[in-house]
Amino acid sequence: MVAMPPMGYTGTSSEAVGNSDSENGEALIGIDEVQRALNRSRASVYRYTNTDPRNLNPPFNPRKLNPEYRTDQKEALMFHPNEVARFARDVLRIKEVTVEVLNSPYSATQQLLSTILEELREIRSLLASSGVEPATPLSPRLDSSEQRAA
Repeated sequence: MVAMPPMGYTGTSSEAVGNSDSENGEALIGIDEVQRALNRSRASVYRYTNTDPRNLNPPFNPRKLNPEYRTDQKEALMFHPNEVARFARDVLRIKEVTVEVLNSPYSATQQLLSTILEELREIRSLLASSGVEPATPLSPRLDSSEQRAA
């Protein structure tokens, strides 16, 4: 088992890659990581990729490696780890395909958002204790955001 870059992926020549945080802003992988995961040359990966110079985002092709949506032709090709695993299994016929979900490291952005959320909860509790109720209840939204954060 060869360790992949710090995105939380693992893979060998007989395995595809895994993903970090499949529900929250998923970590996509670039050509280099796909190349290492599939144990193929960079040129081969580009040949496998579903691209078209006339169409920025061609329709899904089950026989090709489909990159994620791009807004500009100059953007780097990025791939979802599950798509790389599907391509390895279905097209390259690699028998052992593993998609492993690992927790991503706690980022500065996540820490800042958690701090903001905690402060908002404190403000809300102070308002509730002084008898001021908000115009709209936020509990369903808070519950759904807590489930995504977990």
